[in-house]
Amino acid sequence: MSEYQYYEFQAIDRPLTKKEMDELRAYSTRARITSTSFVNDYSWGSFKGDEDRWMEKYFDAFLYLANWGTHILKLRLPSTLLDPDTAREYCGSESAFLREKDGKVILSFVSDDEEGEWIEDEEHLSALVRVRAELANGDLRALYLGWLLGAQIGELDDNDTEPPVPTGLGQLSASLNNLAEFLRIDPDLLHVAAQASASMVDTKPKPSEIRQWIAQLPASEKDVVLAGLMIDGDRSVITQLLQRYRKEKCGDTARASLTRRTVGELLRDAQVYAEERRRIEAEKQSREMERRKHEAARAREKHLDAIAGREPQLWTKIETLIATKQPKSYDLAIKILVDRRDLNARNKGNSFQTRIDEFRQIHSRKPSLIERLRKAGL
Repeated sequence: MSEYQYYEFQAIDRPLTKKEMDELRAYSTRARITSTSFVNDYSWGSFKGDEDRWMEKYFDAFLYLANWGTHILKLRLPSTLLDPDTAREYCGSESAFLREKDGKVILSFVSDDEEGEWIEDEEHLSALVRVRAELANGDLRALYLGWLLGAQIGELDDNDTEPPVPTGLGQLSASLNNLAEFLRIDPDLLHVAAQASASMVDTKPKPSEIRQWIAQLPASEKDVVLAGLMIDGDRSVITQLLQRYRKEKCGDTARASLTRRTVGELLRDAQVYAEERRRIEAEKQSREMERRKHEAARAREKHLDAIAGREPQLWTKIETLIATKQPKSYDLAIKILVDRRDLNARNKGNSFQTRIDEFRQIHSRKPSLIERLRKAGL
């Protein structure tokens, strides 16, 4: 397999200007560039830009894939929507880290797995970009997944304590499921981690509750929100208000679990759970195999019952099929011979072996037929 790298950037909060698109075009003549994206793949060359610099200047999301096993996702959010100090509780490894630039928080998630299977048509950024909106709405499950990856691959010490476990870790959205798969997080480890996570309930506020809460806000705060919407079209102020509402009304959902486990405890519990899961699956498969075996045996007995007493006609049909000298006819003849053998065995007879020896002698000059007899154990 030749080398393959895939780069995809997306601008979400604002479109690229014509000048910015021209700047990006200078880096590649073949990239697919629009006012909201830059996409290119490389089989022999390499990317000439700087993804970190581009994330600072142009884009809100970035995805990288390489066929030697590297997966990277970067997301940029305003620090007003994602508190940097909160994010740092989760992002302290080479697999999940952040940096701040000009009032923005840029998150990086990195998964390296040289043993991973390369799939040419892997889902790209569209399957993951919703994670950014969830983070902006105060959902910290993506951050916990990044932390969990660092624990999984040994970047954290066994005695390190997990950060606050977000609500709904066992009820991931489609985008978060895609992120867990993209980062190749062990499902058993994720299952164990989710045991300390409160169940997700419908957190969508009722209109009446929102109106009541807004009515209590100072007029000056309402003026700031309205001005931001009307003058700048800044919808982030709405997101900030929703985050504030949820914290005041529902508490910080990321701190639902008071019990903090260590990395070592999580890894050990995941191993125990995986072993038990495999044992249960093996027992289930064994029962299923026995069921199928029993059904096959019953079907076989029913078939033999249907042909019992027709031995002379069966031998005649076998000879007729052999006379055609056609492969398909040979195969059908062998199938009937197996039926004759099994009928003879069920009746505890001994005549079949004598008859099959004679049959071999008669057709000894038909190597294709003789080989079929050998494979069928006749």
